[in-house]
Amino acid sequence: MTVRVFLVSSAESEAFAEARFDDGTSPLTDAGARRARAGSPELPGATAYLTAASERCRRTAELLGVTAGEQPPLRDWDMGRWRGLRLDEVSAAEPEAVAGWLSDPATAPHGGESLTELCERVGGWLDGGVPDGGRVLAVVEPAVVRAAVVHAVGLPPQAFWRLDVLPLTVTELVGRAGRWNLRCGRPLAG
Repeated sequence: MTVRVFLVSSAESEAFAEARFDDGTSPLTDAGARRARAGSPELPGATAYLTAASERCRRTAELLGVTAGEQPPLRDWDMGRWRGLRLDEVSAAEPEAVAGWLSDPATAPHGGESLTELCERVGGWLDGGVPDGGRVLAVVEPAVVRAAVVHAVGLPPQAFWRLDVLPLTVTELVGRAGRWNLRCGRPLAG
């Protein structure tokens, strides 16, 4: 049975603004919170509402006026010991590790989750955890949206790095396990 999945990327947080690997507790920026409130009327309707467990996603859902159940497979990418650090800091301290992480999807020099593992986790949810039929709206981290698109369209994991997901955009996937169509992200509010 066909299902329509709306992936709403979380509002801008301080970690996003600083290009920092989030530790799950980064608060929304004032601008991000304002945009989330303004986007509520443009939110697609759904029969099921879900969210990742991070503070950013829960707060975004709340500001959008959505009561959403937490869905563990939709959690953010586990960046291990890099959590809380800025990308430029890690690049300066561990240039070879960052280069390997960016070039080999199976590598996780930070001790967390590899890109391959992230894509498999999100793809497993998409193909087996989404309710049949209906419309599902999930407020998730940008990395989760990117991983879902990689899986849904059958892209190689390296394509993840070529996908940009802006805060408060909706990416729509329509289909069922093994057969998804993509409607690229659109903003909720200007």
